[in-house]
Amino acid sequence: MTSTPTDSDARFFPGLKLLTPLAIRGVTFRNRIGVSPMCQYCSTDGLADDWLLVHLGSRAVGGAGVVFVEATAVLPEGRISPGDMGLWDDKHIEPLARIASFVRRMGAVPGIQLAHAGRKASCLPPWLGGSKIVSPDEGGWITQAPCPIPFAEGDTLPKPLDEAGIRTVKQAFVAATRRAVAAGFEVVEMHAAHGYLMHQFLSPLSNARTDAYGGELANRMRLPLETAAAIRAVLPDAMPLFTRISATDWVDGGWDLKQSIILARELAACGVDLVDVSTGGLVPDAAIPVKPGFQVPFAAAIRREAHVMTSAVGLITQFDQAESIVASGEADMVLLGREMLREPYWAIKAQLELGAEPAWPVQYGYAVKRR
Repeated sequence: MTSTPTDSDARFFPGLKLLTPLAIRGVTFRNRIGVSPMCQYCSTDGLADDWLLVHLGSRAVGGAGVVFVEATAVLPEGRISPGDMGLWDDKHIEPLARIASFVRRMGAVPGIQLAHAGRKASCLPPWLGGSKIVSPDEGGWITQAPCPIPFAEGDTLPKPLDEAGIRTVKQAFVAATRRAVAAGFEVVEMHAAHGYLMHQFLSPLSNARTDAYGGELANRMRLPLETAAAIRAVLPDAMPLFTRISATDWVDGGWDLKQSIILARELAACGVDLVDVSTGGLVPDAAIPVKPGFQVPFAAAIRREAHVMTSAVGLITQFDQAESIVASGEADMVLLGREMLREPYWAIKAQLELGAEPAWPVQYGYAVKRR
């Protein structure tokens, strides 16, 4: 059921691949511009509030093709911070349904990223200290991981997941997926990047297990692949499944592009339709050569070698830069984060800048088009 991108809709915006629709399974994205999941740290007990409705809704009004809800915890102990959004209980469905409904009403596809932070959980929000682990006495909790290896020196050791714990994690992703479908989301993304739990199982730097979930590459990939397959099994066939990965740890001996290509092939075999390619996040001291588009070559290599659709992320800010990434075949879609915070109407401005007819919402269009 996976669809591959074509140029059949290029007549609408001749020569502008960024602005052509993209069909994946039964969902059509109006363009190749997406809003990346961005944590807001303003939920109470995992519940989405009005800030998230307005924050995400404004990006849908701004013309994006897909708007992703932030990393949403499948278990309370999987939250990055006590302020993270969650989907571990049915009570979370209704407020998320409001967001999904409004995003769809504005013409964008509502997406949700499901996550478990593992050893990087129980932290303060960035403006209160960020990666500092919060103790149970301070409202935090004991974190979980493949092994008792902390993220940073001085952190409390995480509790290794036993087989029962691993089953609980997989079941939680499946249950959260069912709730996401009930809430009206049209894309689910499994978070396996940025040093969170799935990434912790993948990388030999954080996974020193000697059982079926550690050691050789096939074992380290086992939990992400089993979870992706379990999610796919409960998703409607017409609904796309994405997975975000970190293509490299930027550390010798860690997770790297070669392993990522193998993982991407296996994810596609499990029914993953698009690999959302980022990098880093596993260790605090990685030397990352940050510059505009620095992660795009990883998305291009995975797309080319694994024969799977990809999205590119990371310091994509310019309209012609984004157009070049998609038009050259380096990725099928671009997802923007910080730039969407600076400019919620980035997609509409891209249409104007690239010479296309801007897709203003009707409530604005009649006014801004008047001379």
